[in-house]
Amino acid sequence: MKARENMARRRNQAWSQSPENQEFEEKVIQINRVSKKTKGGNKISFSALMVVGDKKGRVGVGLGKAPDVRSAIRKGVRRARKRLIKIPMRQTTIPFPLQVKHGAARILLKPAAPGTGVMAGGAVRAVVEAAGIRDIVAKILGSSNKASNVYATFEAMKKMKRIASKKKIQFVEEPSPAKKERGEKRRAK
Repeated sequence: MKARENMARRRNQAWSQSPENQEFEEKVIQINRVSKKTKGGNKISFSALMVVGDKKGRVGVGLGKAPDVRSAIRKGVRRARKRLIKIPMRQTTIPFPLQVKHGAARILLKPAAPGTGVMAGGAVRAVVEAAGIRDIVAKILGSSNKASNVYATFEAMKKMKRIASKKKIQFVEEPSPAKKERGEKRRAK
């Protein structure tokens, strides 16, 4: 039994120190303790809602369930990585405003001018920051449930990707060096 525990510990350490793991930022949104009545008594388990992103336009959301918190977080991260999507961006913001309804949650996302920052509530902020969006205005209009709002924001990102591909909007549009120089010259005057 002890050998099995040591193997699991070494595997966890290797997983947390792998270079692949370091490229993504992982955020715990919510941890729920769930209790189930069974014939033998109460069975306690945990669910962890995780957001994973590389701050370069890729983001994923996953829910992990396990008898202990650490395993639930690990499962949530694994599921979030499987569901990674690349989102369209115009410099540091989103390309167009969008309103999405997912269940009882309603989310409004609007592009913002450079330097505005992330003006969003907790659940939406986590998804948007993990994606690498630095300027956005967001409003939670429906439910105050964190999980619902995270899923609604992720759904908005998916919808944005579909619309952007139809309108042929590029995914990450960085200003060219010539444009940057012209902008700096204008500011200097």
